[in-house]
Amino acid sequence: MTIEWRYTSEQGLGILSVAGYLGPDAVHRFGGAVGWVIARGSGPIILDLTELRSWSAEGQLAITEAAHRLAGAGRSLALAAIPADGSLVPHGDCPDIPVHCDLAAALAAHARRPSDPEKGLQAWRTDGWPASSASPLTD
Repeated sequence: MTIEWRYTSEQGLGILSVAGYLGPDAVHRFGGAVGWVIARGSGPIILDLTELRSWSAEGQLAITEAAHRLAGAGRSLALAAIPADGSLVPHGDCPDIPVHCDLAAALAAHARRPSDPEKGLQAWRTDGWPASSASPLTD
């Protein structure tokens, strides 16, 4: 079992949305998504876990490793809608990872509102991501 992901970027804010189960089999794919984010954007990243069914200890570790990678690129990571079955407990040397109850709260913390989709919005997704899902920056 693996994950699907979608990355949306606009005006210095990125949202990496993940769906499925972030377990040992999906860690490599998640790391690839983080690499994609680092290569194609700037500014803070919100990791939207609204569609994530669950995660394993390896999945949680992958998220803390993503925070380190992003910090190394001068970017921060915040989480939105962590799975109900656990909480993220980062290592002591991990960058601060704010956790928000949902994507709307995370966007509000970054003072973001839905915007005009014609103004600089970029989005990428895996083939398995539902095509009908709207971008969180334009909802």
